[in-house]
Amino acid sequence: MTVSSDRVLSNRPFNDAPIGIFDSGFGGLTVAREIAKELPEESIVYFGDTARCPYGPRSQDEVDGFVQQICAWLVGRDVKLLVIACNTATAAGLEHAQQRFSIPVIGAVIPGARAAARATKNRRVGVIATKGTVESGCYPQAIRNIDAGITVFSTATPKFVDIVEQGIRMSRGPIEDLTSLASKVYIRPAFQEIARDYLEPLRRCKIDTLVLGCTHYPMLKALIGGVIGHNVLLVSSAEEMAKEVRETLSMRGELAHEGNIAKHEFFTSAPNLDEFQSFGSRVFSEPIERPTHIDLSRL
Repeated sequence: MTVSSDRVLSNRPFNDAPIGIFDSGFGGLTVAREIAKELPEESIVYFGDTARCPYGPRSQDEVDGFVQQICAWLVGRDVKLLVIACNTATAAGLEHAQQRFSIPVIGAVIPGARAAARATKNRRVGVIATKGTVESGCYPQAIRNIDAGITVFSTATPKFVDIVEQGIRMSRGPIEDLTSLASKVYIRPAFQEIARDYLEPLRRCKIDTLVLGCTHYPMLKALIGGVIGHNVLLVSSAEEMAKEVRETLSMRGELAHEGNIAKHEFFTSAPNLDEFQSFGSRVFSEPIERPTHIDLSRL
């Protein structure tokens, strides 16, 4: 008698252990936000390595060391799945982490690359990301592994991270605090000029799909879309990673049980906890609990 794989998977137990997520700073909270929306019954342990942010200008070997250290710390907190919510960290340390740890490790590149390869019609895809991510070549490789006929145009856009963080700080005020904790970014005219300088070459390449290859960038969708053109599809790695997490846990029979009350915990390597809580709440789009400081030098 043959038993279908669906039936076998459905008989596996649920798993209420948390999902571990980390990033070089605040940007990965866009991923945590999407996972919380996609899987509201899942608990989350988030680590922001804000003391060592940004990762982009660092060497691949150094970032890989950070990835292994933080993944090991999260595994020590009994997470059931690891999410590297940072494109630079994914490029530097994903394969190493997948080889080292026994639980699934999901990175930021493959989900976005897969979505872009499926979505493009003219097979001309743009990628914007940090310097480290672009220089690694991870997105062109991942996209071409799916469809070797796609032409990929990559541009480093490091100032977009600064625009997000400056813009959120400039948007603070009593009205915003009362009406919305959504990560609305105040856009100055100077920000528009930076965006045009970055994106005009990609627009001239006649791309029809653009991968937002940094977890900060979904907060700039309006700015980026306005400059690149509304006929270009923007692919958010944060949204695609949330879908990947759901599919992975579902296939493994490790989704939290129905009715589980999710717990969200936040940790940071930086000592300024007020800043992390205030800024993080805007990125996460809802108030977050006061984070706990972790001294990585003692791990």
